[in-house]
Amino acid sequence: MVSDPTLLTIREASTLIATRELSPVELTQACIARTEALDATLSTYVAFTPEQALDAAKAAEAEIRAGHHRGPMHGIPIGLKDIYDTAGVATTGHSRLLQSRVPAEDAFTVAKLRESGAIITGKFGTYEFAIGGPSFDLFTPPARNPWDPSRTTGGSSSGSAAAVATGMVLGATGSDTGGSIRSPSSLCGLAGIKPTYGLLSRRGILPLSQSLDHAGPMCWTVEDAALMLQAMAGHDPLDPACANVAVPDFAGTLGAPVKGKTIGLIRHFHETDHEAAPPVLAAIEAAIAVFRSLGCVVKEVTLPPLMDFAAVGLIIMSSEAFAIHEADLRATPELYGEIARDRISLGGLLTGADYVQALRRRRELCAAVAEAMIGVDALLTAGSPFPAQPIDQVPKWLMYQKPSITMPFNVTGLPALALCAGYEEKTGLPVAIQLAGRPFAETTVFQLGHAYEQATDWRARRPGLLAA
Repeated sequence: MVSDPTLLTIREASTLIATRELSPVELTQACIARTEALDATLSTYVAFTPEQALDAAKAAEAEIRAGHHRGPMHGIPIGLKDIYDTAGVATTGHSRLLQSRVPAEDAFTVAKLRESGAIITGKFGTYEFAIGGPSFDLFTPPARNPWDPSRTTGGSSSGSAAAVATGMVLGATGSDTGGSIRSPSSLCGLAGIKPTYGLLSRRGILPLSQSLDHAGPMCWTVEDAALMLQAMAGHDPLDPACANVAVPDFAGTLGAPVKGKTIGLIRHFHETDHEAAPPVLAAIEAAIAVFRSLGCVVKEVTLPPLMDFAAVGLIIMSSEAFAIHEADLRATPELYGEIARDRISLGGLLTGADYVQALRRRRELCAAVAEAMIGVDALLTAGSPFPAQPIDQVPKWLMYQKPSITMPFNVTGLPALALCAGYEEKTGLPVAIQLAGRPFAETTVFQLGHAYEQATDWRARRPGLLAA
């Protein structure tokens, strides 16, 4: 008997489901009960659909009993960031502007997850349109950090992060335009992957910036992220940015030795360009020691200044976001929350020349990173420069005040994984590292991240809120 199935990993739960030691219905019921106990405190969901989830769980259980086990995600409860279209269930971007919008079709990745047998429990709150938050003037309040509900989850995949950390679901979808998978994963202690640009279809996902947007999974472990990414991946000919590449077995190299792998440490990102907090710096140094003990070679690499990546990313994101929202901002600005309205409107002050120059500089930055990665298997820096801030003290212009440490890998489109690297001693809040790889080298990034997790004990710790 499993004492608390909500704290199982996807791999553990899948193994028990396949051997019929755990029922998808029992697992889903446990996740529903956990949600009912904690969601009033954490505000993770904007649309909770337990009846639909139980119906899907019963169908999954019947299939498995009949000998039709679809794979690791079959019978696993997951949730979706509320920018992923769901047939018959509202997809709002957590905005009053789209509060009554009910899509007729699932997003491509949602359809893939359903095909894998995953159980969808509902839609998670996000920063409005994946940019405006944490906001207290939307139709539901912002999600709170389960390690300390007075703190932010980071954004924009905020509800997804809080729900996975507490076992309301075993995995969740996020999106990442400048760090929106990796920032909340870092601040809530998860493993979150922003895959290579074009690996996952974005069709049916509300856009923020088409040339920077990425979809991806957020899970408790690196292995779970690999399993969930497997279920989401596949070429979509109706998304012109979706690459027609073979999908590898993302979990296939997990557990293989990493001895001889070379990791490029971007020390200037987290020590000078955006100086990280002392517990983050200590965690990075400890992680370097772990990788070296595993036989990895860690050497310093120098990239262009972090501010260059941040400036390019913000100009592109702001310009493209304003182009998407201009008509609605002019017609019904009152339907936006203040933070989203102000951040998106800033793009209206940029010129076409600003945008073109940012695209030109982007190509130079991509070339510089590619050159720096010759002979390097992955890059290492901080996942977030600081632990979670008080939720009511996050500056509106935070991303403009200091350069984002996650934006470089949106600008370059490289796969980047955030994973827990310990906890701040005084507060108990998670701190994180970030691993980035070459284009479509997710398997290498997962291999290194999994090896680090197996060599540390950070995954044995959950938020104290659960014990309470």
